[in-house]
Amino acid sequence: MPSLGRHGVTAIRWSAVSTVARFTLQLGAQVLLARTLGPEVFGVFAIGLLVLTFASFVSGFGFSWSLLQRTTVVDSDIRFAWTWQLLVGLLASVGVYLLAPLLAAYFREPRAEQVIEWLSLACLLTAATAPANSLLQRDLNFRAIGLIQLGSYAVGYLAVGVPMALQGRAEASLVAAWLVQAGVCLVASYALKRHAIWPLFWYSGAPAALSTGRAVFATNVVNWTLNNMDRVLIGRLLNTQALGLYNLAYNLATLPNTLLLGALQPAFMAAGAKLQTQQQRLGRIYVQMLATVLVLGLPAFMFLGLVSADLVRILYGPAWAESGWVLGILFMSMPAYVIWGLSTPVLWNTGRKHQEFILQLPLVAVGALGFYMLAGQGLRMAASVAAGLLVLRAVVIALAALRALQLRPGALLPHAGRGLLLSSLCAAAVWLGHSATSGLSSAWWSLLASGLLTLATVASALACWPVRLLGEPTIDMLLRFLPRLANMLHRCAPPRADTLGEQRG
Repeated sequence: MPSLGRHGVTAIRWSAVSTVARFTLQLGAQVLLARTLGPEVFGVFAIGLLVLTFASFVSGFGFSWSLLQRTTVVDSDIRFAWTWQLLVGLLASVGVYLLAPLLAAYFREPRAEQVIEWLSLACLLTAATAPANSLLQRDLNFRAIGLIQLGSYAVGYLAVGVPMALQGRAEASLVAAWLVQAGVCLVASYALKRHAIWPLFWYSGAPAALSTGRAVFATNVVNWTLNNMDRVLIGRLLNTQALGLYNLAYNLATLPNTLLLGALQPAFMAAGAKLQTQQQRLGRIYVQMLATVLVLGLPAFMFLGLVSADLVRILYGPAWAESGWVLGILFMSMPAYVIWGLSTPVLWNTGRKHQEFILQLPLVAVGALGFYMLAGQGLRMAASVAAGLLVLRAVVIALAALRALQLRPGALLPHAGRGLLLSSLCAAAVWLGHSATSGLSSAWWSLLASGLLTLATVASALACWPVRLLGEPTIDMLLRFLPRLANMLHRCAPPRADTLGEQRG
């Protein structure tokens, strides 16, 4: 079966390694900061991040994204992208700074004004970083990208943010950490991928770059709205503490996915751009990736969702207890988030870059109506609406991607069935673990019992029926990244494993 090339596999391996390292680092830093600062401070900072992410989407305008879409790149392409990326980033920074008082008034939180003003600088820093980062992605140099992200986060949060938080600097510690991280990322990216910076305002390739830019801009606005309308309305309809509780749960739930998509999506986009004329091969890669998400992602996030209350109690303490239920429902919807993220490159690489925007536009109205009517009823209802919206987006975009590749949706049903079966085993094991430790007050015992029972149950099932439970596409993906599994599969299921071994050599 044609699959990711060796270069692509190596790139994703480096992404996976850096993803695990960044996940560990980010989780540790966020736990320290959350325990030190509390939900209300996180809520104030969350308001600033809502504004920053929107402004960053606007300032991007897809100029650097166009570098990923081109089959070949010359200096004039880079200079044009750099020039306009910087100009629009500067305009966005100024705009955010000037609008800070009005935005703080909308959220009824005066403390947010200064946070927004300082974070406006990040618009310019992020925009200036984008060309070099896109060129590194284009080269599939995810080793460098991972090291930059890991190092910049360590400097920003561990060297600056955490010490400031321990000194009682509240929101300022989070703002400083974000800005330092963005600055280090800019310097390191450019140092590793130097490019022409002499201004270029127009050239023969500008119309194509602007066409891509308009599509990226419209898509970014829709995606930002769908990803953030829950927090915009929670911050307005409830209060800052509620926003802090919800934002922590949302960030923790999406952290593995954000890192995973940060590793897989650019690699898939860059590899897919080189396979635009090989639709059949692109389709096989796409199905293989979705099968892996369904078979392995569904049970993994089912387990995390069911033990989320224990995780919050252990990691963040009683002040964050209300985040537990919210985290659980969001965890269970995260496979949809990954499927959506892996489906969008298919549309772009098959000449359907406008479909992501057009197909999701009606969902903005559906989500806004749902959040407006139900978010005021509390965090749990808001989380339920957010989870439902994620699933709906994944279905819409994945169906469009399958149509673009001339694939039948039914091809994924066996893999979804495998994932649901493994998820059921996880749910039963967690229930037994919770039941066995119901008389104990420590969340550690509950989590330990649930984890061990789940691991034993799933491992036993896979040991007995590895090929039947995983399916060929998932096994193929696992073997490409973990080739030593071939021997285990050979011992557990000799006839099928032999066939797989012959196919993959």
